[in-house]
Amino acid sequence: MKTYQKTIHLPAFPRGFHLITEKLLVEFPEIKNIETGIFHVFIQHTSAGLTINENADPTVR
Repeated sequence: MKTYQKTIHLPAFPRGFHLITEKLLVEFPEIKNIETGIFHVFIQHTSAGLTINENADPTVR
């Protein structure tokens, strides 16, 4: 099993929901070679949260 670990920094965002998928794909190009796996995200910020949506319905946001 291959393991990739990296620390990345995202820009400051105003309050609200923000899509970061494209930023993660740029930072982790090796994802394109993985068929099955798990992606752990650790956010080092006291007031940030993470939600995972399938992005199928634009009204979900």
